[in-house]
Amino acid sequence: METIKKIAVIGAGTMGNGIAHVFAQNGFEVALVDINENALERALSTIKKNLDRMISKGAITEDSKAQTIGRLRTHTSLKSGIEHADLIVEAATENEKIKLDIFRQMDEAAKPEAILATNTSSISITKIASVTKRPEQVIGMHFMNPVPVMKLVEIIRGYKTSNEVTKLIMQTSESLGKTPVEVNDIPGFVANRILMPMINEAIITLYTGVAGVQEIDTVMKLGMAHPMGPLQLADFIGLDVCLSIMRVLYDGLGDTKYAPCPLLVNMVTAGDLGVKSGQGFYTWTHGTKELIVAERFTK
Repeated sequence: METIKKIAVIGAGTMGNGIAHVFAQNGFEVALVDINENALERALSTIKKNLDRMISKGAITEDSKAQTIGRLRTHTSLKSGIEHADLIVEAATENEKIKLDIFRQMDEAAKPEAILATNTSSISITKIASVTKRPEQVIGMHFMNPVPVMKLVEIIRGYKTSNEVTKLIMQTSESLGKTPVEVNDIPGFVANRILMPMINEAIITLYTGVAGVQEIDTVMKLGMAHPMGPLQLADFIGLDVCLSIMRVLYDGLGDTKYAPCPLLVNMVTAGDLGVKSGQGFYTWTHGTKELIVAERFTK
């Protein structure tokens, strides 16, 4: 395959709608696929709001918005959504079993020359590719959240990913106005190999009583010039996602330094997942950006 024109995105959540938005805005025909019709409606609503925000900032025109929306189609059937796609990007939840099952279905339904990509932030590309009959056409495209804003895309090639597919995906990422960085298929890749242990260490720092939530986040924001503190970022990412990635690192690398903090494990078990549940290290009130340290962490 020399060029990519038609895209399918599997999963209409935060990452999926962002990926669909960026491809559609840059001239690609996009099929957004999710089994939940309500999720698809929410995704389209989010994309329209984000485009309106860009219009208010003078970044795009009303005509550009209309053209972007016009390139988007939604599907509840995986087969009808991906059968004509040149590139399929899976953006389902960060769960290995779910992703492997989706890739088996994608492999069966996609045309033979289609490239199968995953937005996984930690799971082995080689393992995902192993459940398909086209491992040389399977690759990782790890977009950053929020996708329309963040410039980086980690491009992860599996053990059998071909040079031709890697080159084409690098070029396609550049056509989105992104900066692709090629990395190897090692647990956590680069972004989460560095980020998640830092977040876990911040949680350990809280767990062992070195400092409180706001104090830890303030040190990292003002002292290290991070746009948000690690505990706030953990809430934003989702504590369940953080725990899942730490377990991938721990299981894959076998080093105790990657063992997830017991506090993180307990919070996820209790259902305190951060922004998505309204409760994490902070209490999140829907519709407001005000940060209130969760009651259990106040002195």
